[in-house]
Amino acid sequence: MIGYVTGTLLRKTDRTCLVLTPAGVGYDLFVTERLLLGLGREGDDVALFVVPVIREDAFSLYGFSSFEERETFAVLISVPKLGPKTALAMLSCFTPEQLGLAVAREDVRALTGVPGIGAKTAKRILLDLKDRFASLDLGVSPEGTAGPVLPSVLADTVGGLMALGYSESEASAAAEEVLNDMSDPDAGSAIRAALRILSGSGT
Repeated sequence: MIGYVTGTLLRKTDRTCLVLTPAGVGYDLFVTERLLLGLGREGDDVALFVVPVIREDAFSLYGFSSFEERETFAVLISVPKLGPKTALAMLSCFTPEQLGLAVAREDVRALTGVPGIGAKTAKRILLDLKDRFASLDLGVSPEGTAGPVLPSVLADTVGGLMALGYSESEASAAAEEVLNDMSDPDAGSAIRAALRILSGSGT
């Protein structure tokens, strides 16, 4: 079973990346919007943790930047009626730690920030995940804070920084750093905070 892929980034779409391994095999992987923004350019080296998902009519691969994301995704798709598309959307909005905190706090409002998840569905998902997440060591406690990093906010922040002359990798790293610390993120505030980081003046 495929669990990890290294190689050269051949192509990115709005949902997937194509990775060519040293053995000459190309793998097409579905990835989060967050990861797409940070993958770099075609021709760059990449290394991704992988979860294969087998359905009656399809065999798909899902790629992640960390083992924690991979394990979180595997737990998410074990929830009844929670498919890989929704699980990927959740990990586009949350880091594993943020998602673990939302589950620990039973934070329905946070989960409804994921496109396609309403309040009723969020309550069911949180209930199903509570015991399942107990097996994951995400280092969270109910007293912490977390909020969804919406893909549109992340994309707008990265786009704004790139328009100011920063590279995609610089913009993505700075955007993720500031957005992960913001409880109610918006692109304008994130860009200003990211500029302070990129200019070396701190936050």
